[in-house]
Amino acid sequence: MDHASTDKVSSPTAFIRGEGQGERRWFFGGGVHVWKAKAEETGGAFMLFEDRMSGGKMTPLHTHPDSDESMFILEGEILMHIDGTEQRVGQGGLVVAPRGVPHAFMVTSPQARMLCLHTPGCCQAFYWDASVSLDPDTEDGPADNAGAVDFAGVVDFAGVVDFGKVQESARLNGGIEILGPPPFSTP
Repeated sequence: MDHASTDKVSSPTAFIRGEGQGERRWFFGGGVHVWKAKAEETGGAFMLFEDRMSGGKMTPLHTHPDSDESMFILEGEILMHIDGTEQRVGQGGLVVAPRGVPHAFMVTSPQARMLCLHTPGCCQAFYWDASVSLDPDTEDGPADNAGAVDFAGVVDFAGVVDFGKVQESARLNGGIEILGPPPFSTP
């Protein structure tokens, strides 16, 4: 089954994934996604991935027109800009950005990990096409980029962040509308 498509979804699948289990993908907006539940596994009800990021990572101001996004902070801290206000959110904190609400975040700690839940899982194609698979047998990144993974599994690839690829995936797949640059002053 095509991982990026939810067109063939019929019914949820029972499965269990432990700590660190799930396909690892380098997201061109920065960070490593560990896919915990794909839309085709949940009957399209949701998709869930762990996002492992380095300090300073910022997202552009954006919205998800057809899904609600919930972010649970596992480690570290982010500065969340949501619907025109900003608030720091640390370990154990939760952010809910309902569909259509403009939001962006910036990692303010040296590294951060969060669970990102989209309900329904309709924006999976965007994330899939805006990322590349990481070699599951090594701690290396994509073959054409040298990288190193620190103890938390956060990958620092020089030159790999490519917002052009993120924008192209948004244009082709929907699931996100990029409204503008990150609304934060540079760290």
